[in-house]
Amino acid sequence: MKKIHVLVSMLAMLAFNACQDRDENENLKKEEVHNKIVNVTSHDGRPFSTGSGSAAGKFVSGPGGGVLMQGFYWDVPEGGTWWNVVKDKLTAWSDSGISAVWLPPASKAQNGAYSMGYDPTDYYDFGNFNQNGSVETRFGSRTELEALITKAHAENMQVYADIVINHNSGGQSQANPFTGTNTWTDFSGISSGKFQRSYNDFYKNSYGNNDEGAFGGFPDLCHANPYVQDWLWGRDDSVGKYYKNVMKFDGWRFDYVKGFGPWVVNTWNSNVGGFSVGELWDSNVNTLEWWANNANSSVFDFAAYYKMDEAFDNGNLNVLNDDMMWKRNPYKAVTFVANHDTDIIYNKMPAYAYILTHEGYPTIFYRDYEEWLNKERLNNLIWIHNNKATGTTSILYTDNDEYIARRNGYNGNPGLVVYINNSSSWQERWVETNWSSKQIKDFTGHSSWYPTTQGDKYVKIQCPPNSYSIWSLNQ
Repeated sequence: MKKIHVLVSMLAMLAFNACQDRDENENLKKEEVHNKIVNVTSHDGRPFSTGSGSAAGKFVSGPGGGVLMQGFYWDVPEGGTWWNVVKDKLTAWSDSGISAVWLPPASKAQNGAYSMGYDPTDYYDFGNFNQNGSVETRFGSRTELEALITKAHAENMQVYADIVINHNSGGQSQANPFTGTNTWTDFSGISSGKFQRSYNDFYKNSYGNNDEGAFGGFPDLCHANPYVQDWLWGRDDSVGKYYKNVMKFDGWRFDYVKGFGPWVVNTWNSNVGGFSVGELWDSNVNTLEWWANNANSSVFDFAAYYKMDEAFDNGNLNVLNDDMMWKRNPYKAVTFVANHDTDIIYNKMPAYAYILTHEGYPTIFYRDYEEWLNKERLNNLIWIHNNKATGTTSILYTDNDEYIARRNGYNGNPGLVVYINNSSSWQERWVETNWSSKQIKDFTGHSSWYPTTQGDKYVKIQCPPNSYSIWSLNQ
C-alpha cells in the first residue's frame, strides 16, 4: 500500500511540475510578446475621412473609414465603352463596401480616342467636341461620364478625377522667342475655347527657365504665371471649379507632382476643395511627409508599397517595422498594392490584408479585384476594414515569417488583431488583445478556433501557412 501511495504522490508531483512548466513557458511566451509590442501611431483613434463630397450628407463610411477603387488600368479597351463598364459595376462595388472610385483623366488628349488621358489638350472636352481625331475620348462621351458620376453619387460613392497639370500635349507649332525655335505650345484653337495657352504659359518663358521638373518632353505648364493659376483654380469656370461644380467630381488624384511645387496643390485645395492625393513616386518617407504637409494633401504611400514588396515577396516581414507614411500621418496616407503604373508585388493577398487592416486610406486596383484575385476574399477584407479596423496601431510581434499587429479600437468599436504568416506551416502565438475574458474569432474564416481571452487579455491565436487571420470579438 505504501508503494502505491508513493507512486501516486510521484505522479501527482510530475503532473504539478508539468503544469507549472507549461504555465511558466506560457508566461515566458506572453512576456516575449509583451516586450516586443511597439505602438506605431498615437492619435485620438478617429478613422480616415475624405469629407462629405458634392452631395452634402452622403459618403459616410463605416467605423474603419473608406476604401478607394482605382476604376481603370493602363490601356483599358478602346472604343468609348469604359465609362459604361465602370457605371455598371458601381452598385456591386458600393454593396461590397467601396466608398469612392478614382477615374482616369477624363478630358480630350493628344491621341484622342486612343489616349489614356495623360497627354491633355483641352481640359473642358469630356468627349463632346470633335478634336484630336474623335468626339469621344477613349473612355466614352461626356454624357456617359456624367451618368457614371450621377450613378456613383446615388450609390453613396465619391468620384475622384485624375488631374494632369504638369504638362500638356496636342498644341500647334508656333515661333517661341524664349527658345528661338518653334514649340508645340499653341493651344489657342482648342474647341472648348477655355484655357487657351501659348508659349508664355510654358517653360522656358518670362517667368524662368524651368520649375521642379518636366515630363517626357511635353510642354511644361508654368504655374508661376497668374493666367495659368486663374484658369486652373481661380476663376469661377476654372478647371478645378468646373470639375467640382459642373461635372460634380468630389476629389483629385494629382499626377506627377514631382514636376511642380507642393504649393500648387495647396492653392488648388484652398480654392476648390474636395479630397486630394498626390502621386509622389518616392520611397523616402521624409519626402512624402514633407510634400503632404506642404501640399495640404494626402499622398500615395510609396514607402509602404516598397516595404510590402520586400516583406511579402522576399520573406522578411521584419521590414514592416520600418517607417512608412501611414505611421507618420495616417490621415494623409493613401495605401495601395498595385496601380496602373506599377505592379511589382507578387504575393498580393497578404499585402491587401495588410493595407485593409492598418491605418490610412486603402486602394483596390481594378484588375486585382475584377480579374486576378479572389473577389470573395477581397470583399471579406473590405468588410473587416470597414467594420473592425479602428483605432491606433500597435505591432505585437515580427520575425522573418510572422507579423502580428493590433488595432486598438475607437468609440466603442473593439478593433482587431491581424496575423500574417509567410511560412509553409501553421503558426501559433500568444498575443495581448484589447479584450478581457471575451470570446474571439477569426473573421476571415481561415481558422476554426473560438478562443476566449484570459483575464489579463492574453490569448493564443493561429494563422494558416502563407496566409493571414484577423481576430476580433465574436459579436
